[in-house]
Amino acid sequence: MQFAFSANAFQAYDPLETVEILADIGYDGVELLLGASHLHPAETDRADVAAVENVLDDTGLEISNCNAFMMTAEGFQHPSYVETDPQYRQQRIDYTHESLRLADAIGADSISIQPGGPVPADRSSEWAMETFKESMRSIVQIAEPLDVDVLIEPEPDLLIETTDQYLDIADRVDSEAVGCNFDAGHLFCVGEDPAEAVGRVVDQTPHYHVEDIPADRTHEHTQLGDGAMDIDGFLEAVEETGYDGFVTVELYPYQETAAETAREAYEYLDEHGWI
Repeated sequence: MQFAFSANAFQAYDPLETVEILADIGYDGVELLLGASHLHPAETDRADVAAVENVLDDTGLEISNCNAFMMTAEGFQHPSYVETDPQYRQQRIDYTHESLRLADAIGADSISIQPGGPVPADRSSEWAMETFKESMRSIVQIAEPLDVDVLIEPEPDLLIETTDQYLDIADRVDSEAVGCNFDAGHLFCVGEDPAEAVGRVVDQTPHYHVEDIPADRTHEHTQLGDGAMDIDGFLEAVEETGYDGFVTVELYPYQETAAETAREAYEYLDEHGWI
């Protein structure tokens, strides 16, 4: 098992500085941010890709995953894959297509995506699931020939919140390019035990997120050890599966103290014997 840190906490830095800081701390990898203030597909050219490749080579860091949630700094929930306006929905689909091509150009194995967005007030959950399925069909047509996985990340208050809902949509889409971005904190928020949930989707999980969450299960990404989650129990469950990929620490609310927060998370993992 290897550990990375997500660049979505480092939006006050550029992507190259982010990689250098994380390498200096000691992380094995970085989750690149494909959007917002970092490597937005619409604004990233070949020179940018070459610069990222060079800094990764120089530091020895690997790409754990590419986060393709944020079309803009504010564009997390909308547009989503389940907008009632097809043209508005297509903006999210097009961004995902572009993110897949950029991930391929950088040499990444996967992107993680929004799990459907909020269900529109005037539509049913079944309508949203079928609409998300149709959006995904367009996306996997790009992903499959590129050999870049599309990882759906269950998220509180969005269409797909639980492992059961993930398994439902994965069955509907039925593509080897679709996997689960297993975010331990998100599942804790919706009442699942992350350690127990690992086994439910282990065969479809090539990448994990970890953060801590407050005792009231509010969706608030909290520094490791500062919340109520059993971080060690979760990591033990992952280790017992024989997983040798990346677990990425995701602490995006800490943008004002990104470097310090990344270092403290690393120290926590080290003190608990994971590094």
